[in-house]
Amino acid sequence: MVARGCGGVWRRLRQRCAVRPGSGPFPRGERAVACNARGGMMSAGKSGLTPWIPVVGLEIHAQISSNSKLFSGSQVQFAAPPNSLVSFFDASLPGTLPVLNRRCVEAAVMTGLALNCHINKKSLFDRKHYFYADLPAGYQITQQRVPIAVNGSLSYSLCIDNKMSQMVTKTVRIKQIQLEQDSGKSLHDDARSQTLVDLNRAGVGLMELVMEPDMCCGEEAAAAVRELQLILQTLGSSQAVMAEGQLRVDANVSVHHPGEPYGVRTEVKNINSIRFLAKAVDYEIQRQIEELGNGGTISNETRAFDSKLGCTVPMRDKEGKQDYRFMPEPNLPPLILYDAKSLPANMNHQQVINIDWIRERLPDLPSVKREKLVEQYGILPEHSFTLLNEDGLPEFFENVVKQTQMKPKKVIGWILNDLLSYLKQHSLTVKESPVSSFLLADLLNLLEKKEISSTAAKQVMAIKAGNQKVLNKLIGLVQKKTQGRSNPVLVKQLLEKKLSE
Repeated sequence: MVARGCGGVWRRLRQRCAVRPGSGPFPRGERAVACNARGGMMSAGKSGLTPWIPVVGLEIHAQISSNSKLFSGSQVQFAAPPNSLVSFFDASLPGTLPVLNRRCVEAAVMTGLALNCHINKKSLFDRKHYFYADLPAGYQITQQRVPIAVNGSLSYSLCIDNKMSQMVTKTVRIKQIQLEQDSGKSLHDDARSQTLVDLNRAGVGLMELVMEPDMCCGEEAAAAVRELQLILQTLGSSQAVMAEGQLRVDANVSVHHPGEPYGVRTEVKNINSIRFLAKAVDYEIQRQIEELGNGGTISNETRAFDSKLGCTVPMRDKEGKQDYRFMPEPNLPPLILYDAKSLPANMNHQQVINIDWIRERLPDLPSVKREKLVEQYGILPEHSFTLLNEDGLPEFFENVVKQTQMKPKKVIGWILNDLLSYLKQHSLTVKESPVSSFLLADLLNLLEKKEISSTAAKQVMAIKAGNQKVLNKLIGLVQKKTQGRSNPVLVKQLLEKKLSE
């Protein structure tokens, strides 16, 4: 039933929009209108073609990069043996008390400052009550009433019609950032019809970032989350590896007609991939438009994105609002922060958190790094985005530029068109590249001096990357040059030795 329903929505959408395979749920022109003008979605309902305005807001949980948990000394480690990193407090044994992790507070302040937030000098902790098997206390410690940071903004860029040369910058408002505990993890064993609980993740520090509903399509949501991911990684406040659950996204989606109130929203929970986020949001927008266009209604419900089917599926109904019974956390006093003006003279600086001290030590954010790359090396703005999107690539580029006589505009072409294409083709990171920055710079110097051709340079890169066909071709050329008198085994050894230098 689910697969057939999902396929029907996508099939009708493709017929209506004439979407090419792999181009997403909107045609290029209409997608740009929907994202940039908030008015490109049309639905053939009983009253004819009527425009729909999609509205998208995000709630993002980022795991704080810390050696220990938010309120206990338990170690934080991905893929550790089940229940091997659980303290008495994590297991909620009677008599245990929370002790706030200073590193987690600093990470939240740093993130708030980077996102232009107002940092509350006094914030409060609350208990949010709900029952899950992997939440042993029966409540989560969070910051519902007075969070640590409020009223921020995040600027991000996206392409128009998938053209890197045509980019627009947009801004989404950040409502708040709050510190809270993560829950444990339920492991479902379908073969034995049982569920096992792993509490290693219980109590790990999270930052929940709540974005206002300022976006209107999957492309915008994906671009905003990618920029946030880069910021968190630059700050070091979170590793933000989505594949390891360190960055999880909930998307709130609704549609309405111009001039009308926002429609009933659905929440798509726990999306763990930027690509899946774009697909989930776009699918949910179109599902709601089609449902309303056919005279149906939208339920206020929680849904999940099925990546195999490419659609969202119902999880649970939210019509009956859950009472979380928020109450002040009695075991934690208010969290007090200081700035340079309010810091008492006789206060031990190691026992307080100084907002201005953290502000002064913020690193260059991705937007600033892009501007510097463009200004210093004269590369195109779109190339600066590609460099920043790959971990370690800006440093690789700058190392090559320092060691070669070739102009940066030419160097960037070799890195993006040849090196990066190879790495993506073989699912390698920049750190795993078989071609070092030193080797590439050496090749480009030879190329600049016209001592080798570009074809030869690419062949050397291919051999370094392990392409045996190119190596065999070079051996054949040596054999041809020596009229078959050379020893091919010795030639191969000499070539490999020379290339490894």
